[in-house]
Amino acid sequence: MLDYAHALRILLDTIRPLAPVEAPLADALGLVLAAPVQARWDLPPADNSAMDGYAFAHAGQRAGDSLRVSGFLPAGAVQKTALTPGEAVRIMTGAPLPPGADTVVPSEEVESAGDEIQLRKAPKLGDHVRLRGEEFVAGETLLAPGTAIHSGEIGLLAAAGVTRISVYPTPRVALLSTGDELVELGETPGPGQIINSNFHLLAARLREEGCAVIPLGIARDRAGELDEKIARGLAEADLLITTGGVSVGDRDLVQETLRRHDFRLGFWKVAIKPGKPVLFGTARSVPVLGLPGNPAASAATFELFARVALRRLGGHGDPLPPRLRAILTAPVKGGGKRQAFLWGSLTEAAGRYAFSPSSRQESGQTRSLQGSRALLPVPIGAPDLAPGEEVEVLLLRLPPGRATP
Repeated sequence: MLDYAHALRILLDTIRPLAPVEAPLADALGLVLAAPVQARWDLPPADNSAMDGYAFAHAGQRAGDSLRVSGFLPAGAVQKTALTPGEAVRIMTGAPLPPGADTVVPSEEVESAGDEIQLRKAPKLGDHVRLRGEEFVAGETLLAPGTAIHSGEIGLLAAAGVTRISVYPTPRVALLSTGDELVELGETPGPGQIINSNFHLLAARLREEGCAVIPLGIARDRAGELDEKIARGLAEADLLITTGGVSVGDRDLVQETLRRHDFRLGFWKVAIKPGKPVLFGTARSVPVLGLPGNPAASAATFELFARVALRRLGGHGDPLPPRLRAILTAPVKGGGKRQAFLWGSLTEAAGRYAFSPSSRQESGQTRSLQGSRALLPVPIGAPDLAPGEEVEVLLLRLPPGRATP
């Protein structure tokens, strides 16, 4: 049986980013850049004032010297006439300096009387001037491939005149639930039946990851029905995720059905708890992940494998789960024959994070998922852990009010 690291390597070696597409800048939020982006012009496009004040030519002026004010330059206006020695113009922040001007003095540092100002202190050459191209110049590469596009990147590219960029598209994910015991939300389960809660959990996580979800519904434990839904998923999606039917029971038909669609096995069964029977491979060149049917196992394998696959498809340079150091608040039993991943909550105080393992860790329970913000890996054969020990957790989401670790 493979260990987690080996299985993860197989997945990463198999999946490649999706083909890039060109998108309007406004539609690129949350995507990853696929090609470098260059500035179309200099920024600032001209020397301009960084303050509301007065622009003039520096000529060794001292405190107490006077300058004649000859005009006014608001932002957006341009003066083509050069300033003469001893002349100044009143200028607003962002307005281009007139020819001959190289220094700005803020309004609060002068005494104004009629059409003259008197300097309260000696100015320095270049004070409060933003030079042309000091932020970037035309043709300069602003962002490299692999950069995630957030609001700051959009603002930068908009300032550089970039209207369209090459990005990796959002993965389309087909989601299929399997099992005779499942009924849809809104129905009342009969004897031996349960609500298909895995679909709603995973669909929500996919939307949180920015993915488009293709719901394939429930496939009963019959080869023909399963085959039809899998064929649709492979035709329409960039990734197919199934839940249930990947173990070794008489009605665990997912892998058998996939073989009719040129399935190439990457791995089946990984030495992890929960989630041992997880399946990965490709069918018709589409990545396929078969997650266990138990809710906590399905959720854990989504975080450990499916999210990594999504980020790889989306062009992220580092698709692995982020890690965070935290202080353990409760004892944890040491590792057994499989690497355990324990659900738990995160809190933060005085810049330090604390991880509290959930009291419910069984693979069939959903209560452990609510409120969990991290998974604690417990390696095979690891010793028991005591409260107060520092551990490294896989971060799912930060506590409220925290944007970064």
